[in-house]
Amino acid sequence: MSSAINTLADCLLAVLLVATIASCVALSRRITRLKSDESAMRKTVGELMLATETAERAIAGLRTTLGDCDRTLADRLRTAERYAADLADQVAAGETVMSRIARIVDSSREATSLEPRAEPAPAAPKGLNDDRLGAAVRAAQALSDRAARRREGRAA
Repeated sequence: MSSAINTLADCLLAVLLVATIASCVALSRRITRLKSDESAMRKTVGELMLATETAERAIAGLRTTLGDCDRTLADRLRTAERYAADLADQVAAGETVMSRIARIVDSSREATSLEPRAEPAPAAPKGLNDDRLGAAVRAAQALSDRAARRREGRAA
């Protein structure tokens, strides 16, 4: 009987060894797959870190560019505001000059309509300012005549 028990124990031991070998082979395959997955994962993580660093550098460059653009835009806006203020001042001065010219033309019309026509006085020697004043009066007179013709055309 003892030999039967020894044989049975040996058979049981042989079955257990075969099961152990089969499980070791399966575990070896799993470990090999995990190691290959780990190396692929490490490679992927490395690529992600590189992409992250590149993106951070790009963001820093964009922030610098944005700051430059902001400063440039602010300078241009300040310049445009100055030009707009200067232009508004010049328009106001032009309107003042035009109103003065209109008053001069109106008063000269009133004066010529009230006074009888007399022979023109002999011309005095003209200087540079007299030429400019005469040109301004002629321009104002031309504008006034045009405005009167328009009013007459609308009234008729």
